[in-house]
Amino acid sequence: MKPGIKILLFCITCTAFISCDRATKELAKVHLKDKLPISYYHDTFRLVYVENTGAFLSLGDDWSKTTSLWVFNILPLVFLTALFIYTIRKSNQLSNSIMFALALLFSGGMGNIIDRVLFDRHVTDFMNLGINNLRTGIFNFADLYVTTGILVILIHQFRKRKTLGAGIN
Repeated sequence: MKPGIKILLFCITCTAFISCDRATKELAKVHLKDKLPISYYHDTFRLVYVENTGAFLSLGDDWSKTTSLWVFNILPLVFLTALFIYTIRKSNQLSNSIMFALALLFSGGMGNIIDRVLFDRHVTDFMNLGINNLRTGIFNFADLYVTTGILVILIHQFRKRKTLGAGIN
């Protein structure tokens, strides 16, 4: 695939993922805020509205606004800008699966940064998985994008090493 097409698809994919994240967060605000959690599949999946000023499992929730700004907005924005530039510059060398994974990482990171900027450090979270008291933290689509992007990269690297290892023997 031509690098220009890969870059265009990367940008369209990022825009679509960020838009989906924004839309689901707005739907959560409209339909879940100030309401009891909604449970599905014998309470395996819950929809519950939470505004989080921290990161995973509310890490940093009690930090000052200045510290929070730097750790949750500025540093991630610098990282995501570098990631975007890297992806554009290396698009001719990156596989389609890695381009997709990087689109997921970029979109997820930007989705949560947009929330923090628009809503005074608050990120809207609304999904929860678990069985009985063994549950995940409450998360959103941006979090799913980041997690999936990392998993795709790890699987890609695992397969690459396995292929290289098989070729050496």
